[in-house]
Amino acid sequence: MGSDPKGKAFVIMGVSGAGKSWMEFSSWDLCFNSTIGEMLAKALNCDFVDADDYHSQSNKEKMQQGIPLSEEDRIPWLETLRDALREKIISRKTVILGCSALQKRYREILRAADSKYEPGSYTSLVKFILLDVQVEVLVTRLEKRAAEGKHFMPAALLQSQLDLLQIDDSEGVLKVDATQSPQAIVNHIQTSLI
Repeated sequence: MGSDPKGKAFVIMGVSGAGKSWMEFSSWDLCFNSTIGEMLAKALNCDFVDADDYHSQSNKEKMQQGIPLSEEDRIPWLETLRDALREKIISRKTVILGCSALQKRYREILRAADSKYEPGSYTSLVKFILLDVQVEVLVTRLEKRAAEGKHFMPAALLQSQLDLLQIDDSEGVLKVDATQSPQAIVNHIQTSLI
């Protein structure tokens, strides 16, 4: 499935600690350093892109200092991600993106990677999967990662992300229980969406 006649993108989304990256599963007994996105990409024989790799150094420094990102910080980052997805879609490839994509307007930017996307229609070659998890689990995961020095975002910023999270049922975002094992999550995504 690495190459598709149209190309498509699947965005694994959620707040920090939901399970988009390997570090968020570091307490689980996994054989390989893989993420849900990486596992899904492997299962689909396609590329995985981690949105954190596209943050500017100033964005990372702000988050390390416990300062929430502003719209001026987020929008150029999302536009860069949109362009990366567009390249894959135009090349007729399937790609998995791990990205918070917390607000509808952020997802609209990413949906626009599909050049034929009509804003507000939610019919796009870019599909979203929300890794849904309870706040208590998120806090525990983030505190563990921070103590191990494995991520630049402290648990103190979790509330700012939860405040931003906005899901409209009309968007057709697939919600997956992120307290399941990584393989169960990937299996669920494959059967539900792909």
